Amino acid sequence: MRLKRVPRGSTGQQIAAFETTPAETCPYQNEVGGQTPVSPPQAPRARAPSLQPTVILFGRLGDMVMVSSVLHPLHLRFQQPCLILGAGEWNAPLFSAQPDVAEVWSLPRHVPFFLSPVFWRALWSLRRCHPGPIYVCERQPRQLARVRRLLRLSGIDPARCLFITDLAASHEEHWVDRFVRFSAGTPAALRASDYPLPRLQDVPAPVLCVTDSERTERDAWIRSQGWDGRPLILVQPGNRRSMSKRRERRQLNADDKLWPTERWASLLERIQGRMPEALILLCGTAREEALLGEIRAAARRAGVVEAKLPLRPLLALCEVAHSMISVDTGPAHAAAALGLPLVVLFGAESPRRWLPRSALGSAVMGVGGPPERVRADQISVEDVFSIWCELLAKKAAPYRHPARTYEGA
Repeated sequence: MRLKRVPRGSTGQQIAAFETTPAETCPYQNEVGGQTPVSPPQAPRARAPSLQPTVILFGRLGDMVMVSSVLHPLHLRFQQPCLILGAGEWNAPLFSAQPDVAEVWSLPRHVPFFLSPVFWRALWSLRRCHPGPIYVCERQPRQLARVRRLLRLSGIDPARCLFITDLAASHEEHWVDRFVRFSAGTPAALRASDYPLPRLQDVPAPVLCVTDSERTERDAWIRSQGWDGRPLILVQPGNRRSMSKRRERRQLNADDKLWPTERWASLLERIQGRMPEALILLCGTAREEALLGEIRAAARRAGVVEAKLPLRPLLALCEVAHSMISVDTGPAHAAAALGLPLVVLFGAESPRRWLPRSALGSAVMGVGGPPERVRADQISVEDVFSIWCELLAKKAAPYRHPARTYEGA
């Protein structure tokens, strides 16, 4: 895998306005940083030097989308864009248009670090980020052990680091809230009063960016398909388990997010009955081709097509689509971050913790999840269709969402 250096150019997203508040007013300062609040300075002093914050999370796509909610606050607070350390090929394209990100290093998920050239480059980058703060958002024990090993080899002073596993949190707390609360902490090596906390005026939510060139390519592609002017309804039926080469996992009912093919087909029929002018796009990667083909064959409708798109074209498509229906998976979080109205089918995970959030205030509605239902196949077609109809009633804007711009970055 190769280094992806992320440009800091202009983008087409707007982010909520921020204002600063004295660090000592935030109770989280003691919770993670372990410092005693300091009194306001009696005399003005020189501005603290800008620092590059590092965010480390070896998560899946949905995790990385949610952690994007802290990048702009960290950028504002420390006056430098962030360094991202992740694991997986989705990280570089996901953050490629983010002005709050300076570099992205994607380490291999299942290969020993020492065997990857990226590891040594990431090691050197960590050493160059001195004395910036390091926010370790990783929580999985196996991956956390890899992170700690990487920090030791980098010679990082532990006083520069905070770990989200040290943060006391409610089991029902949404992960975006936890990430944002965690990022408000200050490592012991820094003085909190030197770096005032940005405070969101709205509910924290992930923010993703699409470039103007990507919009141009998207619009040209839609025209070339003959779809211009038609509402596009995106359907994301697969998740990482459905992409597994061990397809027998689906047959053994190991996938709690799997919704039966015949129910997808029935749902698509009802959607086309409600919106006959709409085009339904079955979204997924090339590895999900078999699943998409099964659903399309079962639907047997001309208005249902497959769209096997890479991540960046999918993000651009989310900006202009009418709505999305998805299982609980990473593309659903990305769609919400781009303002796409969304219905999400949940299995064993709780919507209270994992329901995608929209920075634009677009409607996001979940169906299923514990305690009533712990598998997606316990959700009926009528459940999903009625929630989608309710989503339509909540839509206050045309299906083409206006482009947004960054302010204050």
